Amino acid sequence: MTQYPHMFAPLDLGFTTLKNRVLMGSMHTNLEETGDWNRVAEFYAERARGGVSLMVTGGMAPNVEGGVFPGAAGLFTDEDIANHKMVTDRVHDAGGKIAMQILHAGRYAYGPKCVAPSAIKSPISPFPPIELDEEGIEKQIADIVTAAARAREAGYDGVEVMGSEGYFINQFLVEHTNKRTDRWGGSYENRMRLPIEIVRRVREAVGPDFIVIYRISMIDLVPNGSTHDEVVQLAQEIEKAGATILNTGIGWHEARIPTIATSVPRAAFAWVTKKLMGKVGIPIITSNRINSPDVAEEVLSTGCADMVSMARPFLADPDFVAKAAEGRAAEIAPCIACNQACLDHTFMGKVSSCLVNPRAGYETELVLKPTDTPKTVAVVGAGPAGLSTAIAAAQRGHKVTLFDKADKLGGQLNLAKRVPGKEEFYGLVDWFGTMVDQSGVELKLGQEVGSDDLAGFDEVVIATGVIPRDPQIPGQDGPNVLSYIDVLRDGAEVGKRVAVIGAGGIGFDISEYLVTDDSPTTNLPEWMKEWGVTDPSEARSGLAPEGPQPDAPVREVTLLQRKAEKPGKRLGKTTGWIHRAGLQMKAVQMKAGVNYEKIDAEGLHISYGEARQRPEVIACDTVVLCAGQLSERSLADALIEKGVTPHVIGGADVAAELDAKRAIDQGTRLAATL
Repeated sequence: MTQYPHMFAPLDLGFTTLKNRVLMGSMHTNLEETGDWNRVAEFYAERARGGVSLMVTGGMAPNVEGGVFPGAAGLFTDEDIANHKMVTDRVHDAGGKIAMQILHAGRYAYGPKCVAPSAIKSPISPFPPIELDEEGIEKQIADIVTAAARAREAGYDGVEVMGSEGYFINQFLVEHTNKRTDRWGGSYENRMRLPIEIVRRVREAVGPDFIVIYRISMIDLVPNGSTHDEVVQLAQEIEKAGATILNTGIGWHEARIPTIATSVPRAAFAWVTKKLMGKVGIPIITSNRINSPDVAEEVLSTGCADMVSMARPFLADPDFVAKAAEGRAAEIAPCIACNQACLDHTFMGKVSSCLVNPRAGYETELVLKPTDTPKTVAVVGAGPAGLSTAIAAAQRGHKVTLFDKADKLGGQLNLAKRVPGKEEFYGLVDWFGTMVDQSGVELKLGQEVGSDDLAGFDEVVIATGVIPRDPQIPGQDGPNVLSYIDVLRDGAEVGKRVAVIGAGGIGFDISEYLVTDDSPTTNLPEWMKEWGVTDPSEARSGLAPEGPQPDAPVREVTLLQRKAEKPGKRLGKTTGWIHRAGLQMKAVQMKAGVNYEKIDAEGLHISYGEARQRPEVIACDTVVLCAGQLSERSLADALIEKGVTPHVIGGADVAAELDAKRAIDQGTRLAATL
C-alpha cells in the first residue's frame, strides 16, 4: 500500500499508459545549447530512473524566428535528430517516457527577427516584433508541425505544444497582443484559429499513437487576457483537434504577479484547473508550486486535476517519485522555489541547476563516487556549506564529524526561514537534519571548537560562516540600534518606526519581516487579495478589478543604502521585482546614495552624495543594521598558524549576502574531491 494512492494510480491514454500521475514539467535549462548531448541525456535519464512517468523537455524552437534567443536549440537537421535520439534512447533504457516541448516565443523571442500577430513590443524585450502576414502565419504553423514530426522520428513519446505563458500561440488568443482584423483576429473564434489549426495538423502528422499535450493558459494575469469561458471553449476545441492531454499554464511572463516564487502558496492555482475538470474528456494536468508528495496527493484526491506537473522539484531531487513510493518522503530534497540557480541562470544564459542540489545539470561532472580511501573529516559549521560537505562526504564513505557552537543545525538558514514568504526554508532545514541522520554524520552541537579539538582528523573543513559588518556609525551602540541577528534570531523588540541600514538581500528580508505581523503569508485567500488575483470567471484574466489590496504595514520602514543605485538592483533576476513590489505595496520608503552621519534619540541622521548634501533626519524608534558581512575566519587562521591547511568554504571563504547557492555548491564539490 502507498500513502499516495492517487499519485501512483496509472493513467490510461488509450494507446499507452503512464505508470503514475506525475509529469516532470518543461524547464529550459540551456543544456541542449551546450552541444554536450551525453550530458543532456544523463540529465533526463537520471530523472527517468527516479520514477517520473513522463517528462517534457525544455522548449525546442520550431524555427529561427521562434527561438527564445539566438542559437536556441531545436530540431532542424538530421544531426539534431540523431542528438535528440541519444536522449530518448537513454530515457527509454531507464524505463521512462519523454515528450519534446515545441516552443515558439513570438514577441518574447530575444532577437530582431521575432514575429507576432501584431507589431506590439513586449515589456520584457527590447525588440519590436514583425507582424506576420498570411504567408508568414502559414510558415509558423508548418514549422511547428515539422518539429512534431521530427520529434517522433527522434524517438520521443510525444510533444507538448506550448500555448501559454504569453508565448506565440497565447499572443494570438488575446486582444492584449492581437489587434488583427483578418481571419486570425477580431472574434474569439478567429483568435483561437491558430492553436486549433496547429494541434489538428500536428495530430495528422504524428498519427494516433503519439502523445500530444497542449499547454493551455488557464489564467493570463495580464490586462485584456482570456475570460474563463474562452479558456473552456478553447480547451474543448483543442480536444476535438486531437490533443491527448491538457497541461496548465499560469500567467504570462510579463504579468506583475508572482506565480512560482517561494512566496506563492503551495498549489496556489490548482483551483483554477479544477474549474476545467469535467468540461473536457481528456486528462488535465495542474501545475505551479506543487513541491511535495503530500501536496500532490491532496491536489489529486480533491479532484483538481487528473495529473500533477512538477518541474523544479525534479532539479532538487531526481528521485522524488521513487522516494515517495518507498515511504522515504522525508529524504526528498525540497524545492524551495528560490529561482536562484534555475530561472535566474536560465535568463542569464547559464546552465540551470538547483540551490539545493548543485548536481542538477552537472550529472556527468559532479559525481559523488564511493571513496577508496576513507578518511576522518571534521567539518566546523552546520550552515548550508558545512551541511552539504558533511552529508556528501559521509555518503561517499568518509567518517565525518560535524561541529557547531549553536544548539541546532542550519546556520543562517534559521534566519531566512523567519522571513514571511520564505517558509519553505523550514523544510530545507528539516531535510538537512534527516540527511545528517541518514548518512551517519556524527553531530556535535553546542560546542565551541578550538584548533586543538581538530587534531587527529585527516581533513578539516571550516564553514564558520559570517559575522555582521561594523558600519561604524556614531551612536550605533545606543539602545535604539539592533542587528539583523537580534531581530530574526533573538526576536528583539522593534519600534513602530524603523530605519533599515543596508538594502541588500538581508535588508529586504528584514524590511519584509518588519512590515508584516510575523505571520506566514502562505494563506491563499490573503495572498490573492494582496496581489489582486481573483476568479477568472468573475473578472477577465483573473485580475481583480480593485487591484492589489495588501494588508496595512504594521510598522513604518525606511530602507537605506550607501550605493547610488536603485535599491534591490542586485537581487535575483527573476525575484527581485517581487521583493521590490511587495515592499512598495507596504509603503516602505527606499533611499539610495546616502551617508550615515549619526544615530541619536531623534533617529538616523543622513546626508547625500560625496559632498554630504541635504542633511536629513529619519525619525525612527529603532535602527536595524544590515550593512553586510565579514568572513568568520578566526578558527581557520588559528589552524594555519599551527601548520594545518584547512578547506575554507561558504561565508568563511567569501562573505557575500546569505548565498546558500554558492555555499551548498562549494560544499558538495569539495566533498566530491576528498
